[in-house]
Amino acid sequence: MHPHVANLFNKKQLAIIAGPCVAESTELCLSLADDLKKLTTQKGVSYIFKASFDKANRTSLSSFRGPGIDEGLYILQRVKTEIGVPVLTDIHTPEQAAIVAAIVDILQIPAFLCRQTDLITAAATTGLPVNIKKGQFLAPEDMRYVANKHYESGGGPLAITERGVSFGYHELIVDMRSLVTMRAKTNAAIIFDATHSVQRPSAGNGVSAGDRHLASVLARAAAAVGVDGIFAEVHPKPDQALSDGPNSLSLSLFNQLLEEVVAIDAVCRKLEIV
Repeated sequence: MHPHVANLFNKKQLAIIAGPCVAESTELCLSLADDLKKLTTQKGVSYIFKASFDKANRTSLSSFRGPGIDEGLYILQRVKTEIGVPVLTDIHTPEQAAIVAAIVDILQIPAFLCRQTDLITAAATTGLPVNIKKGQFLAPEDMRYVANKHYESGGGPLAITERGVSFGYHELIVDMRSLVTMRAKTNAAIIFDATHSVQRPSAGNGVSAGDRHLASVLARAAAAVGVDGIFAEVHPKPDQALSDGPNSLSLSLFNQLLEEVVAIDAVCRKLEIV
């Protein structure tokens, strides 16, 4: 297991999971991963690159989904080898689990699929660490049932990610108490998704909208509660991103968020809150 992945699941050091929503191109992913590695190294935190090869839950058929599994895994392999960082990506079907596990360091199950038993079981049986995003429709205490599916399937290290809960139409809110509840109920590493939590699902005329400038506000709050990792989608030109641009961070916004959460995390660890 890569040391940065071990740090996340051993809960010994804050981990940052960051990258573009979708693996738009090899060049973008390599360049961005290199930039993010440098920034996180300067701050002394673990870094895990993320990018999706397919976004299977787009708002409309015309939305960009990604390069597909073959090209996507090729890109992730290059990032892993050439930049020297662990990589994470989503899977959407049980059949993808073993194929993707041959390349990546962490498998991720999207929020909308977090109750899919066959998918959870397939991910668990690969033996890789798994990150399951909490569905926007689930209470935090109910993630214990999701976690139990993973553990009872023989799964290894597990992380649970908070990404907000649906509040009426087009809005997500974050109950910071959920971070404490899920830690107590699941025995998993707890991650806060700063950028999906400021998303406004389907509110952008056929795509999702969002407010990236609020991501650091929520990330600061999560760091103060005490988390094991922060998840953020980052793009060199967010307004030109092919997916989730409105809630993706520019490098400058990401660096600001990083400085703030690292400082708060250091205080929390000194007080043994985490």
